[in-house]
Amino acid sequence: MRIVFVGTNAIAIATARRLLKHGHDVVIIERDAERVRELSDSLSCGFIQGDGTKPAILREADPKESELLFCLTDNDQTNILASLVGRTLGYRRVVTKIEDPEYEHLCMELGLEEMIIPTRAISRYLLDMISGQDTFEISAVIKNDVRVFSFVAHDEDVGPIKELKLPTDARAVLLYRGDKFEFIDDDTKLAPGDEVVILTHSRHLAKLREMWNISSRK
Repeated sequence: MRIVFVGTNAIAIATARRLLKHGHDVVIIERDAERVRELSDSLSCGFIQGDGTKPAILREADPKESELLFCLTDNDQTNILASLVGRTLGYRRVVTKIEDPEYEHLCMELGLEEMIIPTRAISRYLLDMISGQDTFEISAVIKNDVRVFSFVAHDEDVGPIKELKLPTDARAVLLYRGDKFEFIDDDTKLAPGDEVVILTHSRHLAKLREMWNISSRK
């Protein structure tokens, strides 16, 4: 598998090292030439020196042959812009790191549903530890062909949840409204701004993305 990284922070480099150990093909995009020289001595992967938000640079990393684009710089705006450009160029999957949770809804409205929010993940993990709860990754319980999809409800989505016309093997299971969450049943009615979480078969992800892709909305 070929994976492209934008940025060389600790998360990016640690992940790249693990991928290389497992035999994956890794390309790292970094604008700082000195940082590229430093890392090239210890990482046996491809490097592109340049701005990861520029189409020409992301195109040089060969999106058609890459499975994943990780945008992991320390700047949220840079990650969002690089993700949007990468998606436009045809990267199969794009993962966006954001530090400020206020950008979460923006990312979802832009169709960047695969996000990493390190501060939230760590704080939840620590809270569970303090509370004596067992901690585990969602990947441990979401197996095989099951996937999680989420979207932010717009005006055209308002109304009974059963009117969403979801594909077969796709179920809306819960929603976030403000700071609270509630489980979904047939009587649930969506309001603008609700964040809806769906469990679905992987074959329906493309259809769901098409249904709630912000670029297709009027």
